[in-house]
Amino acid sequence: MTKNAIKEQPKVEVKPKQKSGGGNIVTRNVGSVLTGAFLSKERAVQALPFIFFLTFTALCYIANGYYAESQIRKENTITNDLKELHSEYIISKSSLSDLSKQSEVAKRIEPFGVKESVEPPQKILVHSKSISKK
Repeated sequence: MTKNAIKEQPKVEVKPKQKSGGGNIVTRNVGSVLTGAFLSKERAVQALPFIFFLTFTALCYIANGYYAESQIRKENTITNDLKELHSEYIISKSSLSDLSKQSEVAKRIEPFGVKESVEPPQKILVHSKSISKK
């Protein structure tokens, strides 16, 4: 059998903290973001799912804004077309009303030799005899 011995614990080397190139906390943080050094820290790696979620949410907001603007443009186009068609309808209705007047119809059929009747129409009455069965 072997003898019981005390295990020696490995020595952990403590690295002295290195100060970044001067400045206050804000400038150091901005510098770390610009250089990408903040991504190498473990805390940033743990926060990656949340960062991806925020990125996805921001992209959805941007896409929604573009979609809303395109829908507003389509609505404005359709509204303008509707106004144009409505005015065209009113003009067509007015010209049809003018063309369907009795005097206009008489002027247009005159070249064909058809003349307007001078006598008023008469009502024709038909008396029906009822046959009774006896």
